[in-house]
Amino acid sequence: MPQCEMCGAEEASLTTTKVEGAELELCSSCTDFGTEVRDESTSSGGGKYSTSSSTGKSSSSSGSSGSSGSSGSSTRPRDMFDDMDEIATDYDERIREARESRGLSQEELADQLNEKASLIRKLERGDTLPTDDVQRKLERALDISLVEGQSADDADWETNDAGTMTLGDVVKRKD
Repeated sequence: MPQCEMCGAEEASLTTTKVEGAELELCSSCTDFGTEVRDESTSSGGGKYSTSSSTGKSSSSSGSSGSSGSSGSSTRPRDMFDDMDEIATDYDERIREARESRGLSQEELADQLNEKASLIRKLERGDTLPTDDVQRKLERALDISLVEGQSADDADWETNDAGTMTLGDVVKRKD
């Protein structure tokens, strides 16, 4: 006999129920904790992965897959990480060189920034990444930039042809 995935009770038939994003097989007393999942009667399941044989309405309303080819956009959709700056891989060397060129010790720089000297040591060893606040303080005090430009990975996503890049163009297989 199958067991309820929430309470462990054995019951002849279990109901598929969505509880906080997870689909579980639950007994009748535990189904109140979530929403019962319907197999094919809901329209969201069929519209999520639309095919060319489905109607144009469902493919255009289902999300970015239907609209990305027709919008004429030549780059991938933007997300929150596109607006974030990437810390340079050699940030530790940049900090150390700028500090030494100004004739400052780690303790003196820490005092200027109102930070601990141990933090400066960790940053210069590359043991820790600077927080946004510390990054701004270092950039201002040492007149340096700890951010690197566009990476090669981002350039791989850009294309002049709308809709011609596929997942196969980007993925590298391990054979």
